[in-house]
Amino acid sequence: MVFKLLRSLVSSSPPQPAAAAAAAQCLVLAPCITVDAGGFPRLDWEAVRQWVQGLDEPLRAAAWGQAELAWLEHLCGSLGAGYRLETQGDAVLLSSLDANIARSTLDFMTKSQRRIAAVLEGLATTPEWGHEILVVFEDDETYYRYVSHFYGEDGEFAASGGMFINDGCSHFVTMKHDLRVIEPVIVHEMTHACLGHLPLPAWLNEGLAVNTERRLSPPLSPEPLTPRQMHLKHQAFWTEETIQEFWSGKSWLRTDDGNMLSYDLARILVSEFAAEWDSFKPFALQADLADAGQSAAAEHLGVDLGAAVCAVLEKEPQPAWRPAPAAWLEAPERGAFRAVAGWGPQTNIAATHAFTEHR
Repeated sequence: MVFKLLRSLVSSSPPQPAAAAAAAQCLVLAPCITVDAGGFPRLDWEAVRQWVQGLDEPLRAAAWGQAELAWLEHLCGSLGAGYRLETQGDAVLLSSLDANIARSTLDFMTKSQRRIAAVLEGLATTPEWGHEILVVFEDDETYYRYVSHFYGEDGEFAASGGMFINDGCSHFVTMKHDLRVIEPVIVHEMTHACLGHLPLPAWLNEGLAVNTERRLSPPLSPEPLTPRQMHLKHQAFWTEETIQEFWSGKSWLRTDDGNMLSYDLARILVSEFAAEWDSFKPFALQADLADAGQSAAAEHLGVDLGAAVCAVLEKEPQPAWRPAPAAWLEAPERGAFRAVAGWGPQTNIAATHAFTEHR
């Protein structure tokens, strides 16, 4: 299959020589596509990136967007009958949802991007290139077969309700549910996408996503645990050792209550800090995963992160509770995900995919 720029993308008038030369270049997709162990097509996005960079500047955004759609057509074909690729503006949906549900989902995606940008004013950005892509898999088996590509071969991993993935082409994935169940996944994962340009530590990344999700798509049913029950769980779980997993982002990879409690503690901290948005915004813009945002918190919020956690847990502040990067055995995580080497129009830093279990 040969992927070409459409002539209409150049201009309605005769193209200039340089633009015509660039448009004449085409990307042969077949050598760039491999099939992973799950049977899904994977496009060599580095090859796409090199091709796009060889085009004239006015053509690059459209070329990247066409490459995304070409890959999605291959993915749609691999999923079998019933799956359709539908678009609305920059929103793209690959699913087997009924036509009316698909239209409502695309409409919700479009509205959510605008609402997230408003809620996270000064932090959230939308990509200059590419689409907002949602893939809704028909069943759990297909979903996990797809996302298994981004895990190591060994180990036990937390379950998930949705993921934001950037393995070159940013997209987020979930399973087929009632639209009311899909909506909070869309908001949560789209928030991650809108924050992808910032090197946020895990707790800040996830705390912003959870709070934005709750604001724009409130829970359908009461929480399974009362606030008091959750507080007691927090007090029992967090120690000087486990809190370092929280700061480094490793606690989101746990398969026990540490996963759920990480989301909740991040939610609480971000909710408290963001109450004063004028000071929170510069903090979030400067926060770095290398020290879990400790130096930025001291400068812009006037707080020690360890002391803040101790206050939440009703403990006396202790130095051992603040982020201690020297004690982290592995590189910090940007969220409840594993880093995937990739490049895309939205960000050129370590890509991510986020787990959203325990909604």
